[in-house]
Amino acid sequence: MKLSNHITLSASAFALLLLTGCANTSSQYTPLVDGPKDLRFQQDLAACQKLSEQREYLNGDTKSEALLGAALGALAGSGGDTGDIVGGALVGAAVGSGGRAWETRDERKNIVISCMKQRGHKVVG
Repeated sequence: MKLSNHITLSASAFALLLLTGCANTSSQYTPLVDGPKDLRFQQDLAACQKLSEQREYLNGDTKSEALLGAALGALAGSGGDTGDIVGGALVGAAVGSGGRAWETRDERKNIVISCMKQRGHKVVG
């Protein structure tokens, strides 16, 4: 197996691992609040966490980033043989979608924070 194939396989596996690892971490975020963590807090937190899950990882932005990454990767690999083009496209797609999925993770966390603030909780972090 050529080195470019190993790199392609490794990058694809890394992207899959990244997406899997992010699956629920940000939607289960519990913000630091200045106030009681009573029943109302727990109910609001559960509702806000559920709301944040509506922002899916495989959204239109992630798909666009994957396509852009694939195109740039294929272009970068176009100097070599067909395997280099395919490998470049796969690595580019993995990097593009992985980066956008990481941004979606932050968006989910911010949804929880914003939702809790709107429900009257003094979120400090």
